[in-house]
Amino acid sequence: MFLGVDGGGTKTAFCLMGLDGQVVAEARTASVYYLSEGVQIVEPLLRQGIGEACQAAGVQVADIAYAFFGLPAYGEISADVPVLDAIPARILGSRNYRCGNDMICGWAGSLGAIDGINVVAGTGSIAYGEHDGRQWRGGGWSELFGDEGSGYWVAIQGLNAFSRMVDGRLPAGPLAGEMRQALGLAADFDAIDVVVNRWHGDRGRIANLSKVVVRAAEAGDAVATGVLREAGRELALLVDVGRAALEFEAAQRVPVSYSGGVFGSAHVLSSFRDALSLEYDLREPLLEPHIGAALYAARLHGHPLRAEQVRPAASLPH
Repeated sequence: MFLGVDGGGTKTAFCLMGLDGQVVAEARTASVYYLSEGVQIVEPLLRQGIGEACQAAGVQVADIAYAFFGLPAYGEISADVPVLDAIPARILGSRNYRCGNDMICGWAGSLGAIDGINVVAGTGSIAYGEHDGRQWRGGGWSELFGDEGSGYWVAIQGLNAFSRMVDGRLPAGPLAGEMRQALGLAADFDAIDVVVNRWHGDRGRIANLSKVVVRAAEAGDAVATGVLREAGRELALLVDVGRAALEFEAAQRVPVSYSGGVFGSAHVLSSFRDALSLEYDLREPLLEPHIGAALYAARLHGHPLRAEQVRPAASLPH
């Protein structure tokens, strides 16, 4: 039994997979993104999710042969790495696991853990790739001065455009009305009170406003459309630098995929596709990140599975 854990910015997803690639159980908990609330939130949430998955599968925690924990912000604060590395041992009762950044889950799921590059654009944005044993990461520099193309980045661009529309520095479009409705504004300047004072700049709540930008673009707002297309170009830039860093052959068509809710926008995905040259083989994601994490756990254990061997939980006999 292999356990995969994908700790995204808004939720943590768990997957138990059998030796044959059958997904036997899944679970969800709140996000283990700990930078705002402290590392003490991580262990209880992991313990809860693992317990629920094992109960659903009818197995014991001790039955897990190997696990991979993809944790947000892992590797970005050096002092926290040994703290995070130690947590699963207390839950599993063994050292049969590895921790890493959740970007690995997106890559393993989207491409089936083969050589290539995956770009994640959810609450934050980051890219990860592998080639001939080399590993590479790009992006993920936090919402304060990075994460271009992410849900948070799109939302901030949207809020900035809203403020400009209110002032008259930009012509008002559907984005203005969509933002007023989403924030429940009695007066436009209450946007500051909502985002700064009531939400306290909460990363997840702000990132959720990216949906407002998407709705405005679908309603024909040119500024919102421009924000989303710029997001796609920023995300494609990560692929270009990853190709060079991983030293793919010049003539090789590099497999590329994507994951995260921002790619649900047709404007973002088409802009991302348009910005990639013909030297890339853009593929639709094969598996969800938490299933990719379980696939990666199997590979780390010396039991590699192909993506086509994976069968979802829905295929279980009733």
